[in-house]
Amino acid sequence: MLNPKIVIVLPAYNAARTLEKTYLDIPKEKVAKIILVDDVSQDQTVEVARSLGLSVVIHIQNRGYGGNQKTCYLEALKEGADVVVMLHPDHQYDSKLVPELVEPILSGEAAMVMGSRILNGKALEGGMPLYKYLANRVLTTAENIIYRTDLTDCHSGFRAYSREFLTTVPFLLNSDDFVFDSQMIAQAVYMGFRIKEVPVQARYFPEASSVNFKVSTIYGIKTVGVMLRFLLQRLGLIHFRFFDRKLTDVVSKYHHGSIFHV
Repeated sequence: MLNPKIVIVLPAYNAARTLEKTYLDIPKEKVAKIILVDDVSQDQTVEVARSLGLSVVIHIQNRGYGGNQKTCYLEALKEGADVVVMLHPDHQYDSKLVPELVEPILSGEAAMVMGSRILNGKALEGGMPLYKYLANRVLTTAENIIYRTDLTDCHSGFRAYSREFLTTVPFLLNSDDFVFDSQMIAQAVYMGFRIKEVPVQARYFPEASSVNFKVSTIYGIKTVGVMLRFLLQRLGLIHFRFFDRKLTDVVSKYHHGSIFHV
């Protein structure tokens, strides 16, 4: 891909304490634009983002993690992004690895790339809670069986997507909560997009955002639900809109020009 336009999106909620650290580690020379979408933070996230010169979009009301990503990707597509990197602004993932994350997309090897905390074998050393590690292993194993994939970490929050992927998958029909990420994997597999992983070392510290045990449990149950829907869809027993539709089907025709650049 010649002179690709790489856009980083930061789905933010109460990230004022960690945003600057995340931003400073980003290799700016590789990135065309950085967009932060604020999901009604109760701290100074917006002020910090503006002081750093980021492009800031502010939700009128809280829409959740998945809802935040929907805005992120729409804004990036409107900017004409060839590759979109989703990076949590909590400094949990190493922003310096953006070039490694996008390389498989630029070389045509994949349409979706995930930063795996498991590949380097140091997830627990990095501070990942044991219950999260075990849940990750169980869910990822189940997903590999259902999707016939060979992934090591299906629950990473550091991802990159090609423009083709984001203009095809009807992500606007996905959940507004954390299971949005699980749905994106299922859709990628169902629609035949290639997925690759690159090793990343995640950091776990008090300032980094982290879902609690209750939210993690609900997320796990909903992820199992995504797998069941995938199976039912593949078997032709029930059809689900988030597998059957394309993004062009769910976006108003009056926005096609700005999003799809037609």
